[in-house]
Amino acid sequence: MVSKNDTGKIINVTIDGRPVKVPEGTTILHAAQSVGVFLPTLCYLKEVNDIGACRVCVVEVEGYGRLVTSCNTAVKEGMVIHTNSPQARETRRVNVELILSQHDTQCASCVRSGNCVLQTVANDLGIIYNNYKKDVPKGNWNKSFPLIRHESKCIKCMRCIQYCNNVQNIGVWDSINSGGRTTVGVSGGRSISESDCSLCGQCITHCPVGALRVRDDTDRVFEALADPDRITVVQIAPAVRVAWGETLGLNREFANVKRLVAAFRKMGFDYVFDTTFSADLTIMEEGSEFVRILTGKDKRRRPLFTSCCPGWVRFVKSHYPDMVDQLSTAKSPQQMFGAVAKTYLAELLQVDPSKIFCVSVMPCVAKKSECDLPTMRDDNGMPDVDCVLTTREIDRMIKAEHILPTQLEEEEFDDFAGIGSGAGVIFGAAGGVMEAALRSVYYLITGENPTVEAFSDVRGRNGWREATYFIKGDPIRVAVVSGLGNARKLIEALRTGEVQYDFVEVMSCPGGCAGGGGQPITPGQEKALERGESLYGIDRASSLRFSHENPEVRQMYEYYSDKPMMERVQHKLHTDHSRWHMPLSPNHK
Repeated sequence: MVSKNDTGKIINVTIDGRPVKVPEGTTILHAAQSVGVFLPTLCYLKEVNDIGACRVCVVEVEGYGRLVTSCNTAVKEGMVIHTNSPQARETRRVNVELILSQHDTQCASCVRSGNCVLQTVANDLGIIYNNYKKDVPKGNWNKSFPLIRHESKCIKCMRCIQYCNNVQNIGVWDSINSGGRTTVGVSGGRSISESDCSLCGQCITHCPVGALRVRDDTDRVFEALADPDRITVVQIAPAVRVAWGETLGLNREFANVKRLVAAFRKMGFDYVFDTTFSADLTIMEEGSEFVRILTGKDKRRRPLFTSCCPGWVRFVKSHYPDMVDQLSTAKSPQQMFGAVAKTYLAELLQVDPSKIFCVSVMPCVAKKSECDLPTMRDDNGMPDVDCVLTTREIDRMIKAEHILPTQLEEEEFDDFAGIGSGAGVIFGAAGGVMEAALRSVYYLITGENPTVEAFSDVRGRNGWREATYFIKGDPIRVAVVSGLGNARKLIEALRTGEVQYDFVEVMSCPGGCAGGGGQPITPGQEKALERGESLYGIDRASSLRFSHENPEVRQMYEYYSDKPMMERVQHKLHTDHSRWHMPLSPNHK
């Protein structure tokens, strides 16, 4: 990695005949970008991977005997740089042709076609035939696992390794073999199903090609939609509403959730509901659970950890199994909705629950694994949620159905689970679960609503935030962490006594669900924060901002003549995390 110093010294260089001034330590790549000269890259990932492996960003520097990689070469005083000289352009072309010779170029059947960095670079270089003999590797993979790797598409950029190691701090991926036989595989010689993969999906969203993808479940949903004996129900997660239009070329204001509702109705879904309803339900259950711990009625050790992120649950079970009992027993909003759909909704519709096919649209890869857990089924073995689709999958379904989003009119959710509070919406942003929970915890303790912005300190761009609040004079120490590398740091600090908390929110993806592994991919851009800001904007515009005031949640509790955490509700809405197993991390503590 090129070191960034803070001497303040300004370096003078010339790039493509243009004088440029940049701070000392700036790479050639960024110096060029500062004046609008953009070099192609494949392996480069800002602040994560600048190993120069692909050699696509090579430039010519006068006085140097060879071309240099711009992503990891710092500028020097007086450098004269040519980014697209004949030698640089020809070398770049040869390097890309060599990569293509070991790459499955059946682009028409690749999920990244039209959104592939290699495809773009090759097209920009005008490569219409390849001078090098094809030698595409083949590999075996468990196609039932939610994360799929195609060895034939891997370009050995090492982004997946670096992101998993340096950001998520898990180390699922590793380089295998050496020299020309170097490739990427699961570390320790394990299969993916034997690994401690959290299924955060960040390796997928940061892969520049289609070597990593989510298991596609769209065919299962199309089959259910075509079955006249099935009642198809779909729920839409909060973070999906601010992202689904990105790959369809729609701006966020137009591509709102009401137009997505309309798209699902055109596909043929019988009922379209809002997961924000069950996010509010989660707050009532999880918030009540936290109050029991605060008041000493529940003797579990603190802190209580949120459990709505299945990637985080997988992580803690693999790496810190002794802390599993500190997870909230509340099911995630996805699973609560499924449980309610096949009980409460089935009773309202007067249908057999087995006829309901429940689909979740989530920004997440780990949700696909969560819905298959043995603990997410009823007493007869029927799953709460039948199928999970990512945001990218529903965008593909919209295209497959020839739905023109620009012609969609806004439509409302169906009744029963169509109302959600602003507190439920911000579940999709890092810190949102904690803020929503505290709004209702305050009410559960005092009987009064706090000011809506009372707990907004847990928002922010930092991957680890903390705050202390006082309710009835008693301090409540909370923390919010996103990204599993940050989660590990927090847990280690808890273990050494460096920090103490009562309640902790953990999201496995940096930025929370807004940056989930199932969200649309825009090469070179991280959109979690701007999507999160949009969710907070929806909250501010909402007339209903407290989970405990959701009339449909209240109606459900009244229907069951029950309150949060009571036996009938708890059986459906809570789970036992110890009843299923994860492979232990080689370095678990």
